[in-house]
Amino acid sequence: MKKPPSKVTRNLVAEFLSQYPEEAANLLNSMPEEDTLDLIHSISSSIACDVIIKLNPDIAVEIIPKMEEALFIELFTRIDASLGAGLLSRFDKETTDSLISKLPLKSANEYRELISYPQDSAGHLMDPNVTTFQMNHTVNDVLKHIRRIRNRRIIDICIIDGEKHLQAVIPLQEIAMAQPNQHLRELSHDQPVSIHSMAPREDVVNLLETKKLASLPIVDLDGRLLGIIRHDALVAAAQQEATEDIQVMFGAGRDERALSRVSFAIRKRLPWLEINLGTAFLAAFVVSLFESTISKITVLAVFLPVVAGQSGNTGSQALAVTMRGLALREIRTRHWLRVVRKELAAGFFNGCAVAVSTSVFVYLWMSSLGLAFIIGSAMVFSMVIAGASGALIPITLKSMGQDPAQSSSIILTTVTDVVGFLSFLGLAKLLIGTLQLG
Repeated sequence: MKKPPSKVTRNLVAEFLSQYPEEAANLLNSMPEEDTLDLIHSISSSIACDVIIKLNPDIAVEIIPKMEEALFIELFTRIDASLGAGLLSRFDKETTDSLISKLPLKSANEYRELISYPQDSAGHLMDPNVTTFQMNHTVNDVLKHIRRIRNRRIIDICIIDGEKHLQAVIPLQEIAMAQPNQHLRELSHDQPVSIHSMAPREDVVNLLETKKLASLPIVDLDGRLLGIIRHDALVAAAQQEATEDIQVMFGAGRDERALSRVSFAIRKRLPWLEINLGTAFLAAFVVSLFESTISKITVLAVFLPVVAGQSGNTGSQALAVTMRGLALREIRTRHWLRVVRKELAAGFFNGCAVAVSTSVFVYLWMSSLGLAFIIGSAMVFSMVIAGASGALIPITLKSMGQDPAQSSSIILTTVTDVVGFLSFLGLAKLLIGTLQLG
């Protein structure tokens, strides 16, 4: 019967794991799974997190399903969601769904989003079960590990650091011909070619054609390895891309093309034109509220497009950056406050700069300090609100489970027009006594 370790031994082990998680993970990679699992259960969850994410992924996926449920939940709510998603995506769909369902709803939804990729993206084509090693491993280490995983076709070996960042890609043939005691850093020469997980399939095909690749590593925004697109998937992607190009020539496909049928174009465009018409009437209604003010000082109508146009451009810039962030998963809905705060600041400072230019031009043209002040103030206010709206609208739609790409621009146009007209005409009505035009 095995004697349980003493308290002093457990403390020493925990201290070693805490201070040197990478070295500890390397040792655990060669230990039996049962011993590794026992050790993970015996240490604190914070230390276990550091060890788990540094384990060889092939080892980690063997012990994760065997963990106690409480430990699994604790670990996967603590570790970086991108790293956790990389581990969970290695299981078959049924196992992945089962594991994710154990997590709190917020964490579960985040993992599901990170694991799912659009159909035309690089992430959708990748195989997350990629065999990885580190620079200090030897050729013999690689060959021994590969012999253990016979059910996986391997062409290239991916080298990562302790934080899972991709460092190099070495062809298996080169490793097989090297000396057994050579370290992988001696075989690593050129910078590895990789592609972001949300890159379109077209970019994957372009890399295949220009670099003549046998496989293509997939990374996240921080350069951490997520998976690999193997040669057969690369060829299939190229064939699919060529097929769609031919279909486009004949007007086929799910989305409207230049040669799509008129009925298809009408069906796609008309609903949004009707919605846009409704928002235009809303903006017109706002202007009508100040009909008497405009009738007294008709020149106000001249400057309405200026205020609305600048706020619209500001909102569109914020919308584009936020949509890109959501699409590339640089940000998630929980980051809304940071994104809005940034766009508020950008809108304010840009608004001040534009307001000065606008006010000077209006004063030189109209010789009215009052009108220059009003349009400058309206410009700052409307651009601040437009910037915040451009960030908040797509994030809000995303949190509601809607596609932000579908309706963000129409909602934003309504907000920027209404706010621009209200701020400019509202200030003009309040300060109408200062509008003495020269």
